[in-house]
This record gives sequence, structure tokens and C-alpha cells, in this order.
Amino acid sequence: MSEEKIWTVSEVNSAVREVIEGGFHPFWLEAEIGTLNLHRSGHAYMTLKDNRNQIRGVFFGGAAQVRALGVAIGSKVEVFGNLTVYEVRGEYQMSVRTMRPIGVGDLQRKFEELKSRLNAEGLFAPERKKQLPLLPRAIGVVTSADGAALRDFLQIINRRFPNMRIRIYPATVQGRGAEKTVAAGVEYFNATKSADVVVVTRGGGSLEDLWPFNEEVLARAVAASEIPVVSAVGHEIDFTICDFVADMRVPTPSAAAELVVGRQEEFAEFIASSERRLDSVLELALEKLRGRLDRAANSPVFSEPAHLLRQHQQRLDELTNRLDSRPDLILSKLSMTLERLNGSLKALNPKAVLKRGYAIILDKRDGTPLMKSDVPPGTRLRAILAEGELALRSE
Repeated sequence: MSEEKIWTVSEVNSAVREVIEGGFHPFWLEAEIGTLNLHRSGHAYMTLKDNRNQIRGVFFGGAAQVRALGVAIGSKVEVFGNLTVYEVRGEYQMSVRTMRPIGVGDLQRKFEELKSRLNAEGLFAPERKKQLPLLPRAIGVVTSADGAALRDFLQIINRRFPNMRIRIYPATVQGRGAEKTVAAGVEYFNATKSADVVVVTRGGGSLEDLWPFNEEVLARAVAASEIPVVSAVGHEIDFTICDFVADMRVPTPSAAAELVVGRQEEFAEFIASSERRLDSVLELALEKLRGRLDRAANSPVFSEPAHLLRQHQQRLDELTNRLDSRPDLILSKLSMTLERLNGSLKALNPKAVLKRGYAIILDKRDGTPLMKSDVPPGTRLRAILAEGELALRSE
């Protein structure tokens, strides 16, 4: 008789692991998330269940993907992976390689199509975004009246600015037709002009939960709003069409409250600081005016008004003297010019030349002055002297 083998717990678990992991190829599993723990290590631990049974699941390094998909307890998912055994506890589990929410493919496609179409229309353009008021007189909030988002929003507002006026439009924020009630809230505040800024908000959830905020009817109501709209839908990782169309997007309801109002004490300090700066500017302006007034008071114009009059009278006398002397000056210049011209004329007078001993020889026949000496012999000539004439004959 052979000796019976005595197994250890580790040996049994190791054998079971080999059987299970070798007997199942990777496969897709449809389930509902029963429990979910996103560990700081980056791994996701969960329970996958249907209406009768459950199985443990682990998604190594998958915490970020789970967050990005908006998966939470109660979400229906499809996971792809293989069965493994955690030998330490003797438990088998689904080792997840990838995950997708059931139906997310169609919703994501609809999301991208609407986003692309509205973007092409210019509804997301930065230049159409409206500025938020520095300090609104009233804030309109469109959200569920009994949701955590409203409680978080009001808590921050009451702490930062206790006497701020808040008007709440109760709306359905999840399920079929919710987008119409949220759009009606935005339109209500525009029609009544009862708020200076409108906050559209709700807490986080799956893509299906947030889907009303991806509907076109709400997007167009927000785009048409004359009042600035702040979208605070979901968590930081969640983005909706409403976020893109709104004038400002913030990740949480609390962040929306911090955005639309500052701390009351900060406004009080800002006002006090502005008053101090204004006092300083006014004091400087008054100092300059006092200086101008002192200089004006010490000016001779005010201390001795006749002084300025006497200066003008003296100036008038000088101009009069200059005017009186101008005719004599002009006449003197003209006389000098006349004498100069007269001298030039005298220098050009032929008689002046004759007086210096010269003579003008003329052909006696026609009186033509001779310009050269080659005249025929016997030609009768006339010589004009400074005083009188002589009759000549050429040889």
C-alpha cells in the first residue's frame, strides 16, 4: 500500500490556480459593479455581480481608466480578462485587462457628433463667452432641489458671502427629459431677469447619468442665454456639451460657488484699499492745485495788476516808434540806390569818355562810326571831340 500524500494549503491553492488559469482562455464578462475600491496604488478592486451571484475582480493599473469612464457602484459594464487565483486567500477572481460601460459606444459616438456639429456652428468660440459679474446681485441655480450639489454650493456661498441672494430653479438632472427641465431653468432666469449669473450644476455620475447635459436642447438654451452661464456638472474628469457651450466651466459645484462670489471680507478689504488710493490721489491733486493757487497769488498780475498794463503800454510805444521811423529809413535806402544807378549811367555816357581825350570817327557820307582803320584813301571823315568836331580825310 502506497503512502498517502499529505497536501499543504499552499499546494492545494497552487494546484487550483493551475487548473483554473489553464482551463479558461481570456473572455468578456457582463456584470454590474457591486463594490469598488480605487486604491492609491493605481489598481482597482471590485465585485462583479449579476442578479444571483458575484465574483471578485481586480484591474491592475486600471484606476485611472475606471475614473475616466465614470464607472461607479451600480454601473453595468463589460470587462475583458481571465480567471486567476489569489493563492494567499484561496480565492479566484477576474483579472481585468480592459473595461467598457455597456452602451457607452453609442453614447460616446453621439457625444462626439454633437460636439463636432456645435463647434462648427461656433457655439464653443471663446469670443462669444460672456464675462462673469464681479459681484452679482443675485445668483440663479438650476439643479435638483434635494441633491448634494446644491448643499455643497450653498455651504460655500454662506461661508464666503452670507447675505448673497440665491434663487433656485428645481430641475430634474437625471433620466429621460431631464435636459428639458434644465433648459427651462436657464430660459426662466433670462425671461425674468432675476439673476446676474446662472449656475447649472449636479454631482458626478456615469456617462448615462450625465447624458441630459449632452443633449442639444440644453446646449442651445445655454448658448442663447443673455445671462452668463457657469457649468458645474459632474467631477473634474467629467466633460459635457453643456461645459463647452457655457461661458465658464468649473469641475465641481463648490468650485462654482467660489467662482461666482469672492469672500465678503475680501470685497471689504478691496473697497477699503480703493478708498485709500482715491484719498491719496485726491490729496495729491489738491496739493497741486494749492501750489498753482499760491503761485498765482504771488504773481505780479494779482499783486500789482497795473504792472502788466504798463508792460503792454511800453511795448506799444516801442512798436509806434519803429513805425514812425520806417519812412525815413525807406527813403534813405532809395536815395542810395538812386545815386548808385546815376553813377553807373554817367560811367556809360560817351561824352564822359571823350572828355578823357578820345574821339569818335564817323564816315562823313552816312555818319557811320568807323570800327577799323582800313578805309580807302581820300575818304572824308568827321571826328567828334568832347567839344566840337573836326573834318578829316584819310590818307
